[in-house]
Amino acid sequence: MADFTQLMENEVFMAFASYTTIVLSKMMFMSTATAFYRMTRKVFANPEDCASFGKGENAKKYLRVDDRVERVRRAHLNDLENIVPFLGIGLLYSLSGPDLSTAILHFRLFVGARIYHTIAYLLPLPQPNRAVGFLVGYGVTLSMAYRLLKSRLYL
Repeated sequence: MADFTQLMENEVFMAFASYTTIVLSKMMFMSTATAFYRMTRKVFANPEDCASFGKGENAKKYLRVDDRVERVRRAHLNDLENIVPFLGIGLLYSLSGPDLSTAILHFRLFVGARIYHTIAYLLPLPQPNRAVGFLVGYGVTLSMAYRLLKSRLYL
């Protein structure tokens, strides 16, 4: 089994770690963006979150749904649904000894697709922009899974 030093010398793993850091930072930004929209639009999902804006019936008016808040929240949920599989499959893929340039292409396409998907979701851009961002990222994860299953895993 490889020790930590060997892992840090693995260029594909280090590329994976770099692009994973970017995409996880983007995902963390989305939770901050959701909170920002909730605070600036005074739109909350839980009664206790409204306490600083009033009590009783006065606070209830802040318990509502807002299209902009929901749009940011859905974009964040979509990140969770797509980035988690990328993390698992990408880690296994990066440790399977793929060609460096092919691996970096996978990682760059995925990160670019997720950033593009978020931009298309938040602006919003007309379809099929968001769908293209989703499908490219999903296709990258499927491609890594296929290459991993084809070359390294025992079925």
